[in-house]
Amino acid sequence: MGAGIARVAATAGHPVLLFDARAAAAALTVTRSDLDRQVERGKLSRADADATAGRIAVVDALVELAPARLVIEAIVEDRAAKIALFRELEGIVAESALLATNTSSISVTAIAGGLRRPERCVGMHFFNPAPVMKLVEIVRPLAASPAAVDTVVRTAEAWGKRALIVPSTPGFVVNRVARPFYAEALRTLAAPAEPADIDAALTEAGGFRMGPFALMDLIGNDVNFAVTRSVFEAFAYERRFAPSLAQEALVDAGRFGRKTGRGFYDYSPEATMPTPRDAPAGPAPACVVAHGDLGPASALLDAAETNGIAVQRSEGREPYLDVDGVALRLTDGSLAAEHGARPTVLFDLALDYAACARIVISAAPGNEAALASAAGFLQRLGKRVSILPDFPGLVVMRTVAALANEAASMLSEGVSAEAIDLGMTLGTNYPLGPLAWAERIGWERVLRVLEHASRLLGAERYQPALAVRGFALARTSAA
Repeated sequence: MGAGIARVAATAGHPVLLFDARAAAAALTVTRSDLDRQVERGKLSRADADATAGRIAVVDALVELAPARLVIEAIVEDRAAKIALFRELEGIVAESALLATNTSSISVTAIAGGLRRPERCVGMHFFNPAPVMKLVEIVRPLAASPAAVDTVVRTAEAWGKRALIVPSTPGFVVNRVARPFYAEALRTLAAPAEPADIDAALTEAGGFRMGPFALMDLIGNDVNFAVTRSVFEAFAYERRFAPSLAQEALVDAGRFGRKTGRGFYDYSPEATMPTPRDAPAGPAPACVVAHGDLGPASALLDAAETNGIAVQRSEGREPYLDVDGVALRLTDGSLAAEHGARPTVLFDLALDYAACARIVISAAPGNEAALASAAGFLQRLGKRVSILPDFPGLVVMRTVAALANEAASMLSEGVSAEAIDLGMTLGTNYPLGPLAWAERIGWERVLRVLEHASRLLGAERYQPALAVRGFALARTSAA
């Protein structure tokens, strides 16, 4: 991360001093290699690459940072270590120099509070990889001077970044709202489900750029776990932020992910990456009956007709598709086993049912024939199908509901909807901001999913935010 930030500044024309207690020269070598690849791909000229690398100078001791006007630390995610570093720097750099921390979850107010001059300490949270990701969270601690915050904002913008000013709360905006993306995936392991199946659901159906397990391995399970634990502790151990024992076990075993060669996946040269399991081919129906309003899944009806399946439409308050006597329902967080004697198959949320490559389905144990009928219908539409155990909210729906719930909690704390959705689309490459996604599928649907998950998986984890109830009530009243 530090090398990436150095490259961002140097690319924008700033001279950079790079210090690393362990391997600054190695970091510069990696930067040069990255620049060389950009040249080979035709995305950067050789002259620009050489000029960027030439603006980065490796120094061997902290005292050599004395000329710096802005110092950005990207060391271990430990408050005491960051304070100790900044205290040492206070005796080295000029009184007018600014100190910025790249912490992803620690209170910047607490870091600044340990300094002699806290007014010049600001959070400058980049996202990985720093040269690619467009967002920088500018974290404003209580003691920061307006001039310091303004200077850091203008600097980030001059470096080609979108600067988002956020409060110094645990996890800020992006890392706090993003916790459910990892947490719900880790909880689905208990369904049981495999990481490759969960990742495929969220990428091929949900439209996310990377699946949570691949992303945790890329970030580093040690880093991801540390952020989760930091947020958990800062929120006085609220259960919805509780770290995963499965991830903690990987960290204890030294399986941090790509950087160690093994995490949730095996990255060794001889290993083969697992692929998601596809349902076997099922029978395609000649006709389906659509009952009620299928809401976000209505595009399935057009897809059925396009692929030669006749669609009959029937009025009704309860929305479902009748596929050869099987009730195919969009999950609302309840279990398929709770839907009575009629064979029922639940299907998961998709970002775009017309364009998605995969749809996840589930049924109560013993309903293999019903699953085959549902799979055959969806396969006729050109979809790959994953069959997972009967688990509340499946994968995408429960994840989106939990993300929207956390985002709604931040709304109640005064953070704007624009800041939240912008942060999640630019900072994490989500296909849609969680608040916009909740509006699309309906807040009343989000509330139902949370209430069922709360009932089945734990009230503390899925307690709906007050704002969620308010939005759902407003939508219901308007209807």
